[in-house]
Amino acid sequence: MKYDFDYVIVGGGAAGLSLAYHISQEPRLAGQRVAIIEPETEARHDRTWRFWSDEPGPYDAIIAHQWGQFIFRTPHETRRIDLGEYRYRMLRSQDFYQFVQQALAARPAQFQRITGRVEALREQADGIGIMATLTDGRCWRARYAFDSRLPRLMPRPARYRYLQQHFLGWEIETDQDVFDVSAVQFMDFDVAQQQQVRFVYSLPLSPRRALVEFTVFSPESLPKAEYEAALHDYLARRLPGQPYRILAEEGGSIPMTDHPLPARVSAHVLNLGTRAGRSKPSTGYTFARIQRHSARLVESLAATGHPPADPTGDQWQFHVFDALLLDIMQRRGETVRDIFGQLFAHNPISRIFRFLDERTSWAENLQVMQSVTPWPFLRSIGHVLRGRPGRR
Repeated sequence: MKYDFDYVIVGGGAAGLSLAYHISQEPRLAGQRVAIIEPETEARHDRTWRFWSDEPGPYDAIIAHQWGQFIFRTPHETRRIDLGEYRYRMLRSQDFYQFVQQALAARPAQFQRITGRVEALREQADGIGIMATLTDGRCWRARYAFDSRLPRLMPRPARYRYLQQHFLGWEIETDQDVFDVSAVQFMDFDVAQQQQVRFVYSLPLSPRRALVEFTVFSPESLPKAEYEAALHDYLARRLPGQPYRILAEEGGSIPMTDHPLPARVSAHVLNLGTRAGRSKPSTGYTFARIQRHSARLVESLAATGHPPADPTGDQWQFHVFDALLLDIMQRRGETVRDIFGQLFAHNPISRIFRFLDERTSWAENLQVMQSVTPWPFLRSIGHVLRGRPGRR
């Protein structure tokens, strides 16, 4: 069978380019031809990604900032947490796009960028490989396709939970030194919850600059004026009498759901990123999960010529934990700040990170569950077992 490409990657965002970069760094795949199909090819700064790590990573050279401490705040306490061997890292999307594109440009015989929109990915009639068809009629044959387009779900609210993590952030600058550059304000729950999960997240970039984000977990986004009013009110309380200038703005919405998001569509079509469930349903963290998924796919492709039978390696119990927390968020969102307070009070940060990375043992999972008030989870266990999301 003659193929135009070995792999077609649909989408040139974080997930698609991460897979392409991992392929480019694997010598055993040096002879594989890769097409990246994307409606736009311009590198842009449209967001920042944050993640924690206790080991070197592929993008260390372009990390914009990193911190070794967290500050966690509720109306009743402020807790400063040393991250030990971990570092909380921030990566700007524009730096990532440029870094990966330079790596791919150094291998012009292997990687080809195609501008266009994919209309369909279909298994070929002989069952070996796929046909990628663009909206303008162009077609390519490939051995495998990896699709990173955002999923289009048919919601089933009687069965699954559907929330959004939506936010607006300002990068601000002050006239005086006011920010502690050694610590990220991971969550400041000292804001009105309004029966939802609401907090402010602040990353100090210098003594006079910080990225401050107001974040809400709820079914629907807010009018922009409400985010702006919340940020103005918060900064007036945290920086009393301190003038500031807004240098940049970022906003967005991340789907948080236990609706099934399969990592494999068919024998030769696999999903990436949010489409493959890489946005963790209970937190929204995505970037590090994308990297682990990409590494798993590439290792199997290099070793066997095929993607792994289990593309993600996800463990079922963590899907249950996510569904439980989503149920509590949907049913009694304002109680979540107490749950996080208990987690940080009764667990070492390394255990929390491993739990959120889905790397904890059963014994550690039990320790985490025993560290929080059981009643909200017991109610949600009933909802999850019945297959009916809880209601307020």
